[in-house]
Parts: sequence; C-alpha cells; structure tokens
Amino acid sequence: MIPTTLDRYLLRRTLTPMAAVLSSTMVAFLMERLMRSFQLLSQSTDGFKFLTELLVNLVPHYVGLTLPGGFFIGLFVVVNGLSKSSEIDAILASGMSLGRFAAPFVGLGILLMAFSVLLFGFVQPYSRYAYHAVLHAAEKAGWNGDVRPKALLSSGPVFLTADRADASGRRLERVFIRKIGPDGREDVLTAASANVNKSALDRSVTLDLHDGRQVSTTPDQAVYVADFARFSFEMPLSLSGKLFRVRGDDVSELTLIELARQGFGKGPTALPRQTLLAEFYARSSRALILPLLPLLAVPFGLSAKRAGSGSAMAVGGVLLFFFETSMILGQAMASGAGLPAFLTIGLPTAVFATTCVTTWIVSRNRPGENPVSWIIDHIEALVVAIARVFGARRSVT
Repeated sequence: MIPTTLDRYLLRRTLTPMAAVLSSTMVAFLMERLMRSFQLLSQSTDGFKFLTELLVNLVPHYVGLTLPGGFFIGLFVVVNGLSKSSEIDAILASGMSLGRFAAPFVGLGILLMAFSVLLFGFVQPYSRYAYHAVLHAAEKAGWNGDVRPKALLSSGPVFLTADRADASGRRLERVFIRKIGPDGREDVLTAASANVNKSALDRSVTLDLHDGRQVSTTPDQAVYVADFARFSFEMPLSLSGKLFRVRGDDVSELTLIELARQGFGKGPTALPRQTLLAEFYARSSRALILPLLPLLAVPFGLSAKRAGSGSAMAVGGVLLFFFETSMILGQAMASGAGLPAFLTIGLPTAVFATTCVTTWIVSRNRPGENPVSWIIDHIEALVVAIARVFGARRSVT
C-alpha cells in the first residue's frame, strides 16, 4: 500500500515526540551510568577513553529499553492532539474507518519490530560483550603513576589520595596514604607535599614525601608515631590483568540465532536451557508487542478527550511497566526456579497482547469508548453517588 498524504502527515507528527522521549530518556539513563562509573574510571589516565567506549556500547541497550515507551507516548500525543483539535472527527467523517486511520501507525510498528529484532538479536549482544570487555579493561588498568586531585587511588594493599596535584600529576600536596600489610600491620602516612617518580621499567613509583607523619598500628594494637622531614615510599604499578573471557558466558551476549540453537537443541549447553529460552522469548516478545501498541494507544488517545489525558496516559504507562516487569520476573523464575520459559514469558505476553486487541475491538465501533473510559466513568459515577449520599445526610441533620 502506497502511503497517502494523510499517512505521511500522521507519521511525521508521531516521529517528533517519539524521538524526544527516546533521546531524553536515553540521556538520563546514560548520565546515571556515568555517575556510577566515575569512581572506577578516576583511577586511570585513560578514564575518558574508557568512559566514551562504555557509553557508546550502552546506547543499543538503552535504545531497546526505551523504544516501546517512546513509541507509545508518540502515538498517544499525536492521537490526543488530533482528537482535541477535532481533526480526527473530520478524518472519520470523511468516510475513513478507524482501522485505516491506525494503519500507518501499525506499519511503523512493524518497521520498529524489524529494527528491534536486529537490535536485540544481533547488535545488542555484541555491544554488551564490548561493554563488559571495556569495563574489565578499566578495572584492570588501575593506577599508572599519575595522580588526580582528590581521587582515591588503589594499588594492591595501598590507598592514596591528594588534595592537590599539578597538571602532570607528579607534584602533590596534602597527601594521605594507607597501607595494610599481609600480617595485619596498618601504616598511615600524611605529608604536606610529595614528588612522584616512576621507575625505569614502569613497574613501580617512588613517592618522595616531605614534612609528614607516619602512624603505624601493629597486629597486637601497639601504636607508633613518627614525624619526618623526608621519606621515600614505594608503590607498585597495576599491571594488565588476564585476557577477557570469550563472548557467550553471559546470556545477554548471545544472538537470537545462538539462543535458539542452544535453547532448542539437544546437546549439552554451558548455560541452563531454560535461561537461554527465557532470554530468547523475552527478546522476541519485546519486539512483537511493538505493532500491537497502536491498538492500545489510539483508543487511549481518543478517550483522553473525555476522560482526561492524565488517566489514559497513566493506565498505558502502568500496562507497559507491568509488561516489562513481568519479562524480568519471568526470566528470573525460569533461571532461578527452573520453570518453563514458555510459560513464564509467554503468559504475560499473551495477557498484554489480549489487552491491546480487546481494547481495540471494543473501541473500533464506537471511537472514544474503551475499558479505560468505562472504568473512569464508573469511578466518577461512584464518587458522585457517594457525594450525594453524604449531602443528603447533612441536609437531614
């Protein structure tokens, strides 16, 4: 079917709020992850490089996570706007059915479903593995001899921090060092300043401390205090760790084809079979619901003119939240309790799909009326009835 001018108009109006929701939500998720990564990445001079790689590899994950919500909100905003401006009344009065009106939205949902299968099935597994690999490299990079102001650095049993450091990270002021020995001895050193000197082979650094104090606590709780004008303290540099594991040890790193091959195969698998199947069904379900969202968003958007956009939007958000939560819970039940993944994932997916189809069927013949508006109308009627009863009792007394 060739898109008409009206189809292009509806799609153009849908993409703007959809893109706004996706971008704003994804930025919020990335900023939250950025805050959690600061402490780890502050211990390496390559922290910005690691941070950039981490955020890039997280983008596919957060795009897939926010895609259903962004699509639903975009549809709801468009339909609600058309309903409030009475544009949809003119469209339906021209002889166009509600099904034909929703056709471009369903078509967009099918395109997003294909995109989601590509994203969830093939792009995200490799980006998740790359994310874990970069995280492993950042953890093993450790301290390389350069110090940043007020960063807490660790190198083996030694912890170091300084209030100030020059641009090179080699001249420190107000230094604090804590070292715990293998026998339980604890040494705490403070110094007014220090110079950082690397060894020739970059295996260790020597801190030349000036004007400081050392407090040592032995395993038998004896305490010794000594002031010094100059003291040399050697610290080992963190060496590279072992190579990162191969892809596939985590279920999120397997493609859909690999999940299907291992989950439905007969041979032995490294991961539990129900865990593999739960991941396969969950990814498939998240993609398959996208063409169904217009069947929910269009009736809710039409009913918002009478019932209020807040109520309809809240109900839609709650339904999407319960669906996503049921996917996570279903995967946990299949992995932890060994329950059949087809049941733990398939049942909530079937319930959500039934809700979408039922809402569409109910509102197709009478646009603007659906289970949400019916519930809201009955709640309003109940509140009015209760108010009348209390009003009548007050008038009698």
